[in-house]
Amino acid sequence: MKKSERIDRVRRAVDEFERRKAEALARCERRVLEAESRLGELERYRAAYAQDFNRRAQAGLDGAGVREYQVFLGRLEEAVRHQDQIVVQIRSQRSAELESWRLAARRAAAVDTLAEHWRAEERRTEDKREQHETDERSQQIWSRRSHTRVT
Repeated sequence: MKKSERIDRVRRAVDEFERRKAEALARCERRVLEAESRLGELERYRAAYAQDFNRRAQAGLDGAGVREYQVFLGRLEEAVRHQDQIVVQIRSQRSAELESWRLAARRAAAVDTLAEHWRAEERRTEDKREQHETDERSQQIWSRRSHTRVT
């Protein structure tokens, strides 16, 4: 088996690994976008609820109503903090996935470069072999012609 055939097997495996890393990065990116979207929804809901609370408080809200709003706003605050932590965690995972993919892509590029180098080397070797055979045939033909002219 030629070196280029062996490296092609390695190249396919490395390319497959790089593709899987790219897919994992894409999945992680989707999770980041979903988590950020959820965080945005919670923040908008919290702002709207706080605005509604302020409007109702100005209109005159009894003590029980104020406590209910404050308790619910506290829960919303906690949900926003929790979702923010999730976003930070998933962004960190995305960074790790990105670095992993970059490493796999560099490996794939290096193997591709090596494969191309080996193919070029094999082409040069084959060209030299063919040139040698052509030179041999030409020499034999010349030798026969010279020999037949002498006799």
